[in-house]
Amino acid sequence: MPQATVHLLRHGEVYNPDGILYGRLPEFHLSERGREMAKMLADHFAARVAQGANIVYLVASPLTRAQETALPTSQALDLQIHTEPRIIEAENHFEGLKAHLSEFIKPKHWREYRNPLRPSWGESYQDQVARMRAAVEDARLKAIELGGDGAEAILVSHQLPIYATRLSAEGRPLWHDPRKRECTLTSLTSLVFDDGKVARVEYSEPAAVLLPGAAKTPGA
Repeated sequence: MPQATVHLLRHGEVYNPDGILYGRLPEFHLSERGREMAKMLADHFAARVAQGANIVYLVASPLTRAQETALPTSQALDLQIHTEPRIIEAENHFEGLKAHLSEFIKPKHWREYRNPLRPSWGESYQDQVARMRAAVEDARLKAIELGGDGAEAILVSHQLPIYATRLSAEGRPLWHDPRKRECTLTSLTSLVFDDGKVARVEYSEPAAVLLPGAAKTPGA
């Protein structure tokens, strides 16, 4: 069976001066730094293609920040952006609130913490992984259809769904400390497939130079 790679690309920095946990809310656009990150990723992919990489399929979450992150790569590689609802941000009870501890500890929210292993305040890790893995599998097959052996696809998604998918692919427990996720803005979590199964997971940060000073809103 042909080999293939599916890159899970986290979106760039979002303009969010009020520090809102924006979740699935519409019209949260990339900041100036976020647009620079997206351009740097496009340059990264273009350089890889120039060196022989066979990147043939581009997919993005329907949320604005993901679409805007995908756009420079679409232009650089002359690829259409295919919108995929299954790789959207995780559902979260705290969506729309200021991402501050003083808000999260209010008594009206206490019931949401009844099961942090699920987690009870939003979409379960298992459900996120299920929809992400289904979208990844479809992208893998589409990439092979378009480019044959060694083809690559890019899926622009969000931190928690990407990280949960990585944990699942590596056979690790899905529950984790959100502060310790290895999934920075515009990072790549690459699932390398061989014989239809994940052979390894690779992680890289092509826009690492732009990370110092970037926003760190939880769940963004």
